[in-house]
Amino acid sequence: MYRPDLNDLDAVIAIARRGSFRAAALDLGMSTTALSNAIGKLEASLGVRLFNRTTRSVSLSDAGRLFVAQIGPAVQDIHGALEAVRSQQTVPSGTLRINAFATAAREILSPLVLEFLRRHPQVHVDLVTEGRLVDIVAEGFDLGVRVADLVPSDMIAISLGRPQRHAVVGSPAYFQRHDTPRVPPDLLHHPCIRVRLPNGALYRWQFEKDGQTAQIDVAGPITLDEAGLARIAVLDGIGLGFFMEQDVRTDIDAGRLVRVLDDWTPPRAGLCLYYPGRRNPSAALRAFIGLARDIAAGGTIG
Repeated sequence: MYRPDLNDLDAVIAIARRGSFRAAALDLGMSTTALSNAIGKLEASLGVRLFNRTTRSVSLSDAGRLFVAQIGPAVQDIHGALEAVRSQQTVPSGTLRINAFATAAREILSPLVLEFLRRHPQVHVDLVTEGRLVDIVAEGFDLGVRVADLVPSDMIAISLGRPQRHAVVGSPAYFQRHDTPRVPPDLLHHPCIRVRLPNGALYRWQFEKDGQTAQIDVAGPITLDEAGLARIAVLDGIGLGFFMEQDVRTDIDAGRLVRVLDDWTPPRAGLCLYYPGRRNPSAALRAFIGLARDIAAGGTIG
């Protein structure tokens, strides 16, 4: 007789939370086919369908909603018990899941994440980058990285270094054909790379100087949602771009990009690593937090 295990129950909860087999499979580190087969086997053993599936959507059936409501607290308790046992480990091991936006991930990768892996080879780090702000507890992450003013108030935060700055840049070839903008409203006369936020809205470039603020709804030939793509367009001379400074710092230093409106982009809140206040953190989580505090104290991130 088939008996569901904890992985099967985690799978049901993940699909219910994400509303998608594909997204849940990514969270669980398995293929969509394997996940679908596991759920099919579980449904066959229970004799009921837990999910209503169409080509476009997945939703819980009535039986599925009842099932999730009843197993959810129990599964959470089981994971809590497992965490309590793992907290007794002396050698860090297992998997740490970290959620960060792409720029932050690039900022912490070498000085923190890779250094941690060198020190603790038995730990696997799953670093997920996305622009949207997620509930790291509900989404199954151990840690998150965001700018300080976006960290939820109920989280423990570790400052990771210096404040962040934006930078408006264009290629030398671009400025051979166009005047240099002196104040933010001048951007309305320049082609700019538009930025689409994770929620679908277009980002207004934000500036501040001597207590004055400005939000410019720029126009341009292309809209992108990823800094790496925008950088390519700006390097190619298509228009001006608005970036986190660290994403284009090397290009500015090398002369591949020219910075403008520098006095209108003051430092803003810096990056923070944050995590929930768990009673029984694993040895891996404790070690990662300890290294983050040590490195941040030395000022080597950012």
